Amino acid sequence: MTANQPLARFRAALEGREAGLSPLAAREATSAGRERAEAPDPLRLAFQVDRDRIIHTRAFRRLKHKTQVFVHPDSDHVVTRMTHTIEVQQIARTIARALNLNEDLAEAIGWGHDLGHTPFGHAGEETLAALLPDGFRHNEQSLRIVERLEEGGRGLNLTVETREGILKHSKTRDSVAAEAWGVSATLEGQIVKLADSIAYLNHDIQDAIRAGLLSEAVLPREVQEVLGATHSQRIATLVTDCVLASAATFEDGSPAVRLSAHVLEATDVLREFMFERVYLDESTLREARRGQQVVEALFHYYVDHPDRIPGWSLPEDPPWRRAADYVSGMTDGYATKRAAALGLVAGAATALPPGR
Repeated sequence: MTANQPLARFRAALEGREAGLSPLAAREATSAGRERAEAPDPLRLAFQVDRDRIIHTRAFRRLKHKTQVFVHPDSDHVVTRMTHTIEVQQIARTIARALNLNEDLAEAIGWGHDLGHTPFGHAGEETLAALLPDGFRHNEQSLRIVERLEEGGRGLNLTVETREGILKHSKTRDSVAAEAWGVSATLEGQIVKLADSIAYLNHDIQDAIRAGLLSEAVLPREVQEVLGATHSQRIATLVTDCVLASAATFEDGSPAVRLSAHVLEATDVLREFMFERVYLDESTLREARRGQQVVEALFHYYVDHPDRIPGWSLPEDPPWRRAADYVSGMTDGYATKRAAALGLVAGAATALPPGR
């Protein structure tokens, strides 16, 4: 008996479980593979390996100190990028399990989808987008992190399916169903794209209520009647509708992850309402502008001083790319302290935190 034979039965059991998924599910056996070939893991299938690699990255750990919408919140209960990511993968896994799709792939994409977010939420992203020659989008940066920046420039060597799902999870303001970067080739990737919207729309309502910007009573009537009047009702409606509407497409022979027409319409009404009442509210933007000043100042500083970038960039890249990689990877607090210590923003200077 060889050293690997005692583990063979465990590996076979995992493969058997995956074989029992829906014929529409992604599988290790049919995966497009990795950029660099690897021997199979004895106790984990390919998408499980992807999930674990993402969770153990530096970029993932930093999500706990990156804000979602509200910069410098007074409450300990305001959503961060980390808690948002947890909610996304939980919703995605629920939908994937109900549809008998690959939960491991949905979870891997969910864990990795927001790795590229800047400090200070979308405000920081908008700032870098205006400063970089090629623009900046967090989904593209998430892909860059897993492909190039982690592991000292080697990347994580994730499967094609996980990487593609990370890239294509993002959408435009038009609709939660907007294609933007295209439709993911896997149903699991499509699940994460919708789970992202389900999560952020609902937890942003909770945060806005805590901030005194609105109450559930002022949500549009269509939203309350179709999606529900409470947080739990809205989540339940959206998840259940996604499962039912998607299952119907499976049966029709044109499989896709979607919402029914009337639920999608109500969800887009809610999304536009949140833009008008929360995301573009002056009090929200006022705090965001402070963060934008920090991001812009740090970017210009490191473009001029690339030799002072302690890590998290590739030496062969141009200064603007290195500066963008470094600054976008900072947490809110780290960016604020770094800018103050360098004398780039008003406020008392503090000791520089150790470089990453």
